[in-house]
This record gives sequence, structure tokens and C-alpha cells, in this order.
Amino acid sequence: MAAAPDRAEIERQGIAFESGSPEEILRWTTTSFAPDALLTMSFQHEGVVIAHMLRTIAPETPVLFIDTGYHFPETLAYRDRLQELFGLEVRNLTSVLPRQEFIAQHGDDLWDRDPDLCCQINKVEPMQLALRGVKAWINGRRRDQAGTRLGMPIVELLGSGLVKVNPLANWHAKTTWAYMEAHQIPPHPLFEQGYASIGCHPCTRPILAGEDDRAGRWAGRGKTECGLHTIGMAAAEPAPAAADPTAAPTPAPTAPPGRSDRSS
Repeated sequence: MAAAPDRAEIERQGIAFESGSPEEILRWTTTSFAPDALLTMSFQHEGVVIAHMLRTIAPETPVLFIDTGYHFPETLAYRDRLQELFGLEVRNLTSVLPRQEFIAQHGDDLWDRDPDLCCQINKVEPMQLALRGVKAWINGRRRDQAGTRLGMPIVELLGSGLVKVNPLANWHAKTTWAYMEAHQIPPHPLFEQGYASIGCHPCTRPILAGEDDRAGRWAGRGKTECGLHTIGMAAAEPAPAAADPTAAPTPAPTAPPGRSDRSS
């Protein structure tokens, strides 16, 4: 595919993929855009499934994790465990502000006073920098996760020229779970405690019966998205003037962690 993707072609491809498999979508993405394609994941089950598929389709695809400084300890332990199990090389993205400077400027409760600004500093700005020069951004969103995602295409061309790929868009939670069980992938340790969408610990709660997957994110605040998925929507995306915050790969545990008795 040409360096500047054609919108009509991307739309046709997205329609065609409605009856395709995630593996087919990932092969097309990595063939068309490598080495400028990457996967972002927060070690929720959808991202884990995609990373597992990429092991055999295109294992060289970079995997990025935004470390906000507020993740559940269980999420960080799960990340380390899957790095060992999958042989993943995960790159951490962090705020351009060192942790102590962030706290000195904004306090350690910015998530409570201004969650939009907290997400902007700790998630959106690092991701804007990481996407410089990237042609295709693979992520794990599903349409049934929230009403705001119902119309999401499988492949979309953003105003900035970035191709965003949502290979699991037409999957459901049960489909994701079935894949994990079939491939003996352990679940996130908070999943069985009622967490369906797991973000930063101060802003995430378990969901209640009948709620959608993302109802536990910023509950009661009228906020449904962190802002990551508006990156690149504008024709000219502003980027913060700072160095690339991509850190060295996170080290794998020194000894392989034990496998879960329940594989999913």
C-alpha cells in the first residue's frame, strides 16, 4: 500500500473485513504497514488476544504499554507474567513529567480533581509522541464495550493520515473469553472480582449486573473515554514539545511465574 493511504480503499477494506477473521486483519495490517505498525495494550483481555495472535503472524510488531503510575498492582504483575509466557518485548510509555515533578505541579489527586487533565498528561501525550512516524495503530476495542463504540469501523483512516485497526471490533466478550480458554491464556487477576474494563485503580470499579463493560470507568463523572481514541482524528494533531518517553523494554521476571490453575 502507498505511503499515503487512500480513504476510499481503507473504507472498502474495512467493509470487506466485516466477514474476515482478526488474524486476516492483522496479516493485512502488518504486511501493508510494517515496520511502521504497532499494537497498544493495557493488558486487558482483548489486547492480550491480539498480542497472542501476533506471535505467529508478525512477532516483530512493537507492543506498547502506557504506564500511568496509577495501574493496579495486579495489572503490572499480569503484564510481567504474560511477558514471560508469550516472550513479549513490551515498551513502557510514561509521562514526559518525571513522577515527582508531576506530583509537585499537580498533586497526587489530579485524577479526582481533573480526570481529563490527568489522562491527558499520563496517557494521551505519551501516546501522541509514540505515534510519530507510525502508519498503523492496532488496538483492542470492541463495539459492544460501550455505546460510544457501537459505530466503530474495523479499519479507519484518521484525519492525521494514521490508519487505526480494530481487529476485534465485531467480537463479543464471550468470543474473547473462548479464545483465551482455547489457548490456555490466564485471565487478568481482577476479572473474576467483577472488573470488565480495567484502567487506573483510582478511576475503576467492578461493574454491576446489567452494566456495559466500561461502566466501571470514571463512574459517576460523565466521562467514558480517556482521550486516547481521539488522537489523530484532527487533520493536524498537536504534539507536546518533549523528547520521546519510550523507555527500554520492561524486564521479564527472573524466574517464570506459576501458571494459573484455570486457563482462560
